[in-house]
Amino acid sequence: MLALCAAMRAQTAPPQQPEAAKTHPAASAPAPRRDLSGIWDVEDRMEGISPRGVKSHAPFTALGANIANNVYKPGDGPRKVPIGLVNDPLDSCDPAGFPRNLLFELRPFQVVQTSNQVLMLYQYQQVWRVIWKDGRELPKDPDSRWYGYSVGKWADDYTFVVETVGTDERTWLDNAGDPHSSDMRVEERYHRLDHDTMELTVKIDDPKIYTEPWLARDKMRLTLLPANTEIMEMICAPTEAEEYKKTMANPLSK
Repeated sequence: MLALCAAMRAQTAPPQQPEAAKTHPAASAPAPRRDLSGIWDVEDRMEGISPRGVKSHAPFTALGANIANNVYKPGDGPRKVPIGLVNDPLDSCDPAGFPRNLLFELRPFQVVQTSNQVLMLYQYQQVWRVIWKDGRELPKDPDSRWYGYSVGKWADDYTFVVETVGTDERTWLDNAGDPHSSDMRVEERYHRLDHDTMELTVKIDDPKIYTEPWLARDKMRLTLLPANTEIMEMICAPTEAEEYKKTMANPLSK
């Protein structure tokens, strides 16, 4: 059996859900006002996983092109290298980081709302994000974090907009090794169409790496899962990552 680090980058089977749980309202039911709560999954499984990276992105700057072509060695996508040369940080069980967790292996995730926060709990790597919605401003000079620093607000009763800064530039944007800088700014728009359907749009603005802002996700459809859905455990184990390197990656690099 291959190590989990590799398996986590290639799993495609949908989670098993209990038959008796299919009791939520029909898709025609109206969306609740200012509420994203629930367990959501990407309508198109392979679109959520995106094993070959984003569909397209803005042209690279000179810096971006140098990092993409000469520094990062992805295991998939247009710049794919042989397995023994891959330097994807996920293969060492580093955190996927933000926004890679939205652009690769986006699987079921739970949204929990409190009076001043929106919490995003993700199946992949069993991580969570805190999105502040108490009116605070984004920090002017934030310390870098794997998942950035996020604030959100309601643009209208059915659209929640999140702005994130302070991401760690050691992370990749996607499985194809597309880079970003620590100056990147990410906008997420969660637009609830009805009770069971939501659209996610993700915009990347990183002038150091890309010549213009671009959409990494464009109205990707999310579906509300039954309330008693169990989110699977999907964790990268460093011991399994080491075993994978010893048995698969290292021999192929010689």
